[in-house]
Amino acid sequence: MSQTEFAVNFFVALFALLDPVGNVPLFAAATAGAKSKDRAWIALYIALFAFGFLTFFYFSGLSLLEFFGISLPAFRIAGGVILFLLGLEMARDDFTSTFAEAADAPNGTGRAYARKRFERMIVPFAMPLLIGPGAISSVVIYASQARQFGLQGAFVGVGVIGAVAVATLLSFLATPILSRILGRIGLSIVVRVLGLILCALAVQFILAGFAESTSGFIRPSIANPYGH
Repeated sequence: MSQTEFAVNFFVALFALLDPVGNVPLFAAATAGAKSKDRAWIALYIALFAFGFLTFFYFSGLSLLEFFGISLPAFRIAGGVILFLLGLEMARDDFTSTFAEAADAPNGTGRAYARKRFERMIVPFAMPLLIGPGAISSVVIYASQARQFGLQGAFVGVGVIGAVAVATLLSFLATPILSRILGRIGLSIVVRVLGLILCALAVQFILAGFAESTSGFIRPSIANPYGH
């Protein structure tokens, strides 16, 4: 595999796992009431967080999990539990209210407001919704593949992570357009539907985690129904 193939495969996999376009409605709900400029700052903070967090795991990888004695299946199960709780809030239309205090708490405006609101969104929006166990494990796997390219492989990997972070920023900057198209009622419907999907995805994470950590407890066709 050439460096170009590695970069393309890494970008496609990571972009699909973060799915910034699919998370735009959730970002719109999480930043409801924020001004366009403040929302842009929040989007920038999230993109920088994604870049820094994934880059950290790209270089530390399994070493960090091994240090704390955490397996990837355990991390997947924990992420699934958090996602399930988030999905329930969304399905019950409590998702926006989860971030309501963040809209009122900051007294300042601009970057100070955006920074405080972003701090409220790190969990569960930035992680594990945007950056889940799948994204982290993929970064670790591709980091191991990049070793064959030496130092250039490390730079290519960081470049790919940066490109995905930029794509995430651009996707979230387009939130006002989507908000105008859907309106308040349409956005609420989308969030409820996505909440149901997230609950199912969370259960799938948990099943996959149990399947990886046990033998014969979960059928492979249930843990990985579509073979990828």
